[in-house]
Amino acid sequence: MSFSNIDVSPAYIRLTKRFEKIATINEAAAMLGWDSSAMMPPGGGPARGDQLAVLAGLSHGLLTDPATAADIAEAMVGPMAGEAAAGDWHAANLALMRHAHTRATALPPDLVEAQSRASSACEKVWRIARAENDFSSVAPLLAEIVHLSREAAAALAPALKLSPYDALMDGYQPGIGTADVEPIFADYQSFLATALPAAIERQNAAPAPILPRGPFAEAAQEALCRAMSERVGLDFNAARLDRSTHPFCGGTPTDTRITTRYNSGDFAQSLLGVLHETGHAMYERGLPKAFARQPVGEAAGMAAHESQSLIVEMQAVRSDAFLRFLGPELHKTFGGDPAPYAARNLGLMFRRIGRGYIRVEADEMTYPAHVILRFRLEQALIAGDLAVADLPGAWNDGFFEVLGIRPPDDSSGCLQDIHWYDGAFGYFPSYTLGAMAAAQLMAAARRALPDLDNALTRGDFGPLMGWLRAKVHGVGSLLGFNDLLRAATGKPLDPADFTAHLTARYL
Repeated sequence: MSFSNIDVSPAYIRLTKRFEKIATINEAAAMLGWDSSAMMPPGGGPARGDQLAVLAGLSHGLLTDPATAADIAEAMVGPMAGEAAAGDWHAANLALMRHAHTRATALPPDLVEAQSRASSACEKVWRIARAENDFSSVAPLLAEIVHLSREAAAALAPALKLSPYDALMDGYQPGIGTADVEPIFADYQSFLATALPAAIERQNAAPAPILPRGPFAEAAQEALCRAMSERVGLDFNAARLDRSTHPFCGGTPTDTRITTRYNSGDFAQSLLGVLHETGHAMYERGLPKAFARQPVGEAAGMAAHESQSLIVEMQAVRSDAFLRFLGPELHKTFGGDPAPYAARNLGLMFRRIGRGYIRVEADEMTYPAHVILRFRLEQALIAGDLAVADLPGAWNDGFFEVLGIRPPDDSSGCLQDIHWYDGAFGYFPSYTLGAMAAAQLMAAARRALPDLDNALTRGDFGPLMGWLRAKVHGVGSLLGFNDLLRAATGKPLDPADFTAHLTARYL
């Protein structure tokens, strides 16, 4: 990072070097986390837990070092004191350093390591428990994670001047709390109550999609996934595509790791999953290089991140325009009857609406209901109003309330997601906030790029990615979530853009 012609203090320069080291440690942890899901043999779990705990301790130690506090205090009263000008990257970076330090110093080091070890141990058992539909085997480990998460929330709340649950949310999407989310989710649940039956009725009146006949060779699926990911703009000289039980995007901005899973009877599962993760990868790849390994150079939170995966997968890839390009590519890859690969038929296939049990398989209209359920349950767990032993029953009752069906077993219910078993409480709201932001960003992109649909029909993501690079990716964490949306679209988060998108597509 260059500081020529910039009036910054020596203390701030020391902080940038320290945060660069912290980021590098966290990158190493990210690569070990990717490996544990994609490559590591089962026997490596205990040692991997130790490795990740030590790295978490090192990172936390650098953040909480008294020298960090001293440098922040000195920098805050030096040349960067006072009201920062809008768009001042270094002032924003210092503010984010201070926030990270506040979070870190609120947490005792032994609690940080205990959380890392508990999450690593629980996540390994959860994989078996989900496969065997055995909640009881993982419940004691989840109870320990909930206990530690409550301790962390209680420690963070007074330091951040937030409620305990909001303090956990702050770790994933700063600036957004329950007071923001609850009315949005209540309004959406009301919208869904009438929109979902109407959408299903309209869908039932249309012709059923013609399903392509498999099997679809995994090697052909993988080649297609790579080709379509490259179409979006991902450079595989700095990325990998591998396999894991739960698809994700990890790694670092210069070494991006995407994973997926293949189903020989359904190519859409891997293809749409990879394109979703490619949206995440493009965000990471487009972050401001001048502030690499600095807080301001990171993504603007997980809701912002989800907006980038969903603007690719849901807004662009499932659009009529892109399906006109994708159909011939699918037929070229898999052969057979061309009829299933016609754009209209692909729309019927990829945009099916229906009540289902599994979040990651849900359509874009019912997906928020899955998130609303988790949001309410994890608030109750953190508040101590719901015991882990009672989670399966509470899940099934809550699921019936939001979608009108009950899961047949815990593997289709409270065991399906990795998040809680990996210690991630406060994450789930980001998914639906991201979906709403994606619709808002796409509406703005269409206004700015009148020829966007023609480009997508050619399989050309260049115009959309160029706009996102300028408006989202390259901005890093300079702006908060709502300010980022305001700068890109002219207004803060507006769920009306999402319901308008769903209404146009499904009603």
